Amino acid sequence: MEETETRDHWWWRPGWRPGRSFYTWHILVDDQPAIHEFAEQLQPKLAATGALGPIPLEWLHMTLQGVGFTDEVSDETMSTIAAAVSGRVAGLGPVPVTVGPPVVDPEGVNLPVRPAPAVEVVRRAVREGIADVWGANRVPEADDGFVPHVSLAYSHTSGAPLAPIRDTLARHAATIPAVLTRVSLLNINRDNGMYQWQLIQRTSLGSAATSRPDG
Repeated sequence: MEETETRDHWWWRPGWRPGRSFYTWHILVDDQPAIHEFAEQLQPKLAATGALGPIPLEWLHMTLQGVGFTDEVSDETMSTIAAAVSGRVAGLGPVPVTVGPPVVDPEGVNLPVRPAPAVEVVRRAVREGIADVWGANRVPEADDGFVPHVSLAYSHTSGAPLAPIRDTLARHAATIPAVLTRVSLLNINRDNGMYQWQLIQRTSLGSAATSRPDG
């Protein structure tokens, strides 16, 4: 059954609390100007719904694979995992995808990324890197059920109708070509009603090359 109302995205999920942050691998879109341009055009219309908080351009992302809370993963372990993941994704190559058109679910608006199996290959390589260090049984999050998408806005209230949002999105049904070239290791926090992060490492797909924030 199709859901009809928004649900506040910012409830405190298990393990999260103010001041706590999390290590995760994302695909960032700071190198995708067409996605930024589309988001910038759509954001005022999303904000006008009164139920959605558009994500600032600098925080646009595709969630990929979590690692663990920063107070539960040592610096040494995280460094070892980062190196293992880098080695795994070095065997891949850039991933051509299409992004969009935008869709809404109860917790926000996002751009689906297709073909999903091509992105799943990248996620699987990240999971294999984590497994190289911790073992397959300790890799966080489920292997299946992953739906790649770039989030554009999150619901900040519950009970608002989704139908008007769907009508708005139907008038902006763009599909954007993109090429995914890297994965990013982040220290992510959600204290301010959005996901914000410190970039720890960027790793290119198809290359052992990595860069640090000041690299």
